[in-house]
Amino acid sequence: MLDQVTPVILTYNEAANIRRSLVALSWARRVLVIDSFSTDQTLEICAEFDNVTVINRTFDNFANQCNFALAQDIPTDWVMSMDADYIVTDALRDELVYLVPGSEVKGYEIAFEYMVSGKPLRGSLYPPRTVLYRKNAANYVQDGHAHRVIIDGTVIPLIGKIRHDDRKPTTRWLRSQWSYAKQEAHKLRHQPWQELGLPDKLRKSGLAPLAVLPYTLIAKGLILDGWPGIVYSAQRFTAELCLQLARLARSN
Repeated sequence: MLDQVTPVILTYNEAANIRRSLVALSWARRVLVIDSFSTDQTLEICAEFDNVTVINRTFDNFANQCNFALAQDIPTDWVMSMDADYIVTDALRDELVYLVPGSEVKGYEIAFEYMVSGKPLRGSLYPPRTVLYRKNAANYVQDGHAHRVIIDGTVIPLIGKIRHDDRKPTTRWLRSQWSYAKQEAHKLRHQPWQELGLPDKLRKSGLAPLAVLPYTLIAKGLILDGWPGIVYSAQRFTAELCLQLARLARSN
């Protein structure tokens, strides 16, 4: 199946990540990069790879950006939706070589190996995602600050994983979290309680910042990963705290 897949990557100032992602996609005949007019070396790095095509589009939201990508001239039936900090593992690539999907299968869900400073963690809060799918069966919708794909058909899990390895500066991460928090706060204000999952119910109740540290450090065992595990747990606490501050700022 490997030659039937076109990876699609959304980018904006991803020079810290994009090369590692593209190196791991050397097997793809074509990689489509949808860039939001990067001002760093992202485009220069993309130009180093003969199998990469870049199309620029002004960013409005993630769902529209992804749907725009799916509307492009993609030469394969299957798309692998990637972030610039996603790295396809050798195990996942080898699994795709022998994968023969039935006609009823429209997508595959893939789990992640989360990394901090290049070190893999034993667990994370990052859920599996449907990132491999038939392009004609997919449509994206916005969900808070994030986006999710709606697949018209059967989705099944794969064994191989994708590494999540974001090495952008912490200052940029903090700016992003505040932006995300405002969008998530808007979602929590307007979505009925019964439609929320457990994590969002904890957020709406204000308990999420108190729950996230013991859950990540103890329940997920990240205290055993040393400093990278502590950093990840601190990041998750900071993200949840930003969300509560955004909710308070809106109510005052």
